[in-house]
Amino acid sequence: MTCSVIRTPIIALLTTTVLALGACVGGPASLGGEPPLTPTSRYQLQVEPDLDRIALAVHDTGLSPAQGDALQALVGRYRYVDAVPMVIEAPAGNDPVALKTAYDIKSILAASGVSPDRITLVSYAAPDPRAPVVVGYQTVRAAVPQCGTTWGNLGRSGDNQSASNFGCAVTANLAAQIEDPRDIQRPRAMTPADVGRRTVVFDLYRGGKPTSAEPETLIRETAVSRAVN
Repeated sequence: MTCSVIRTPIIALLTTTVLALGACVGGPASLGGEPPLTPTSRYQLQVEPDLDRIALAVHDTGLSPAQGDALQALVGRYRYVDAVPMVIEAPAGNDPVALKTAYDIKSILAASGVSPDRITLVSYAAPDPRAPVVVGYQTVRAAVPQCGTTWGNLGRSGDNQSASNFGCAVTANLAAQIEDPRDIQRPRAMTPADVGRRTVVFDLYRGGKPTSAEPETLIRETAVSRAVN
């Protein structure tokens, strides 16, 4: 009798401990919810709206060389986008130097290849008539998912679904490395075919000559030989 009396509280204590631990293990690894179509589709590359703008300080002497380089870099990035306007925002107040800076920027953009009908000049409410002139355009950027904010219990895989963070790091790394986020939306257009090379191959074929290029090893040896000479 004494032994059974002692064992009963011990068993009850163990049962309570197991139940308490079971309540602390958290939800399943997938965290429930609607399962993805495939494990790798839980996280997908996406884009979100963004602005590519630079602010140029107003100087009595005009645009500086550094500001000119910044404008050229902006134009280089602008060539990737579709037909969106390039907007120049001058500070309100009719300051002659600020207005001249805005028109100088417009001239530089047009001379750099930006179509004049895509350049828009507007004003914005600024605390100072000599506030910077802002120039830029609307674009998109790759959306980088935030990984590891919530976790399920990786030991609970009874629902046969992937873990809640499966594929997040890979998607985040790709989003951070993609040069042109518009590649996420659609594939790039094919470049024109090399007509000259195609003509050479056809001429060799018609003449009954080999149409393939020389083996890579021979090309490498020839190039090295020429470089040494």
